[in-house]
Amino acid sequence: MNPALDTPLTRLLGCRYPVVQTAMGWIADARLTAATSNAGGFGFLAAATMSTAELDTAIAKMRELTPQRFGVNFHMFQANAVEVIERVIANADRVRAVSYGRGPDAKTIKRLKDAGVLCMPTVGALKHAQKAVEMGADVITIQGQEGGGHTGSVPTTLLLPQVLDAVKVPVVAAGGFHSGRGLAGALAFGAAGIAMGTRFLMTAESPVPRETLAKYLAVKDPAAIRASTAMDGLPQRMIDNPFLLKLESGGLLNRLIVALGSAWAWRAHTGMTVGHMMKTFFAALREGDSAIQTMMAANAPVLIQRAMVQGRPDEGVLPSGQVAAVIDSLPAVEALIAQIVAEAERCLAALTRSPDEVRDFAPRIATTPDFVRATEVL
Repeated sequence: MNPALDTPLTRLLGCRYPVVQTAMGWIADARLTAATSNAGGFGFLAAATMSTAELDTAIAKMRELTPQRFGVNFHMFQANAVEVIERVIANADRVRAVSYGRGPDAKTIKRLKDAGVLCMPTVGALKHAQKAVEMGADVITIQGQEGGGHTGSVPTTLLLPQVLDAVKVPVVAAGGFHSGRGLAGALAFGAAGIAMGTRFLMTAESPVPRETLAKYLAVKDPAAIRASTAMDGLPQRMIDNPFLLKLESGGLLNRLIVALGSAWAWRAHTGMTVGHMMKTFFAALREGDSAIQTMMAANAPVLIQRAMVQGRPDEGVLPSGQVAAVIDSLPAVEALIAQIVAEAERCLAALTRSPDEVRDFAPRIATTPDFVRATEVL
């Protein structure tokens, strides 16, 4: 293996390759996460959309399916956040890291770290990365605007060097990655690895129904995978589909009606009491969210569930990074990671050729048909 693939990330997480599978709600289940960890990457369970009982089952399944360590994702506004943290600490022999967006306070972060669990938040802005490190983050994942789901406004190629210059912890690059060339490029920037969501969503081990996966395979134009604020008032990158277009054209009243229905359905799924819903509502307002955004917050998990669990892609939403437009296959996770690593090693080897090798290589390039055709055009 190329020494460049042995990074601070692989040493911290205990994985072979610096490739992280992100925690996509309803998608990153035990089967997909275990497949990632078994193939040498590092997978995160999506506990943010799991009940406590479902998380218990998922962790037990992970213990059965892989001897490797793995991660758990959550956010503090979910009804069972405290219970998730307790489960993580109780299973710290296998749960190596937690990921989150709006995460725990400094006291909880210290508690996790004291238990030997790494804190690895995902951020989409420089100031959020700096704040996360101040609160105790061990690793930062930055997601550029190309990424799926909630996303920021800064492209990965601009955000990554900004954060690398500003923090002293390992940085993982996300948003737009799907290949070995991307991994080599991220390492060349100075990142400790890459994180991918959409690429793992589009694999053989993905639990997403085939009817929904067909929608991902069918999209060929990156412009058809765009950021919209229609679901909860915050930019989320999704594939265009009839439901999203209807939501965007329906006006604010229609969106609020949809949101109220989603909130009630989400309450039933999570067991959240009305009192907890109100507490969460006011906590979000204190965080700076508008009342409308807070009311619409339940839309995402419920509408994503329709497409990703129930197999009704035209009646829900399809969160996706723009890379879906250049993906045309559903490989097994093991094959995918092996392909990414092999391609990255070829790219890294090309970067370290000696001057003599470059001089020898150049004439061979100059005689290839593609190069000859290109020079004839010029």
